[in-house]
Amino acid sequence: MTDDVLIEKQDGLGVITLARPRAINALNHAMVLAMLAALRAWADDGEVRAVVLTGAGERGLCAGGDLVGMYADAKDRVGGPDSPSGQFWRDEYTLNALIAAYPKPYVAIMDGLVLGGGVGVSAHGSHRVVTERSSVGMPETGIGFIPDVGGTYLLSRAPGETGTHLGLTAGRMSAGDAIAAGFADHYVPSDRLPALLAALRVTEADVAIAKFAEAAPESELLGQRDWIDACYAAGSVEEIVAALRVHPAPRAGQAAADILAKSPSALKVTLRALREARGDAGLADALNREFRVSVAGLRSHDLGEGIRAQVIDKDRSPQWLPPDLADVSAELVDSYFIPLGDRELGLVDSGASAIVTNVRTRSEEQS
Repeated sequence: MTDDVLIEKQDGLGVITLARPRAINALNHAMVLAMLAALRAWADDGEVRAVVLTGAGERGLCAGGDLVGMYADAKDRVGGPDSPSGQFWRDEYTLNALIAAYPKPYVAIMDGLVLGGGVGVSAHGSHRVVTERSSVGMPETGIGFIPDVGGTYLLSRAPGETGTHLGLTAGRMSAGDAIAAGFADHYVPSDRLPALLAALRVTEADVAIAKFAEAAPESELLGQRDWIDACYAAGSVEEIVAALRVHPAPRAGQAAADILAKSPSALKVTLRALREARGDAGLADALNREFRVSVAGLRSHDLGEGIRAQVIDKDRSPQWLPPDLADVSAELVDSYFIPLGDRELGLVDSGASAIVTNVRTRSEEQS
């Protein structure tokens, strides 16, 4: 067990509180395992009506995975499915699948920053609450990585090409944007959250949320769909950038600049992953693909360099290799999607009971 996540059972609720406020509740492996164990136990616990996920502190629910811990594998470019990072992703993605298929209401309070891994533990839940302070996004291309934790599945199902725009630019969503894009369901002002949490202890989730929810703010993202849909429908990142550069919409040019600041390799892999995710039968297909791509990322130059620039040295000046989109070959992109044989993640969309059984089996093997 770990002090970085608080697990409580009170008044018919299973309450999970991410408790690393100084790190904006960034997820480490111990936190993921604690959440898996709790959800596994509560799935058939008659004393638990619903699960509530919150984050400690004022800055956000969760800023993503613990990149400092990942850096040890990424900088040496030797990690694989059984490396510490590979084991973390295996359990994290299993947690994401379990949340999506959970047999009881799973209420995620997505207040403040909700990025990367924070999206994975919240946006797959049955009841997703955002506030005026919410800032939701998948920032992975900025560190030489690709949207994971089911992010490609969610982004691929956002209206039009808005998900492609968000995935390539690492853009943030406001509360209104997150609801419009399918990452959240309900808008509750932050000053009403204490009352909402109290109501969840005495009434059903749908009733409690309806009592405090308000109409969502207008989505600026949807208001930009004309140029987003036109430019991002192109078949390659180069063509997308070219279309953005010549489009008259003021924000189109900025989007092009945002994209070109990201890892060229990560951009091309992300676009392919997003396009393939559109044909997925369910979340498990996307998570299985993301596991292959994530593990391949450990062997790349850009993941270690991106973490170094953003988190370790904080010079914000990553030196990407290859440095330009034109230098990223089809063969390099293909290498991220190579099957892992008997080390595949191996999730199937067969409902919560099968996933819970899978989690139990894995936990017993590790004990």
